Amino acid sequence: MNNRRDDMRKECNFSGGVRGKYARKYAQGTNLIALDPDVAKRYKDSKSVNDILRAIMKVTPAKS
Repeated sequence: MNNRRDDMRKECNFSGGVRGKYARKYAQGTNLIALDPDVAKRYKDSKSVNDILRAIMKVTPAKS
């Protein structure tokens, strides 16, 4: 049987890790949306994307 500990690099130290720390959040899913390259070039971060979407929401009717 191969001992996996022998395969780890010495600089990889997970002794302070917490098992399952993000498991609940991961299970809830995400709401990531992929932007086309031309859009991502203009709106470089989530704040700028959210700002423009909120501005659009103010001038368009909400769908029920």
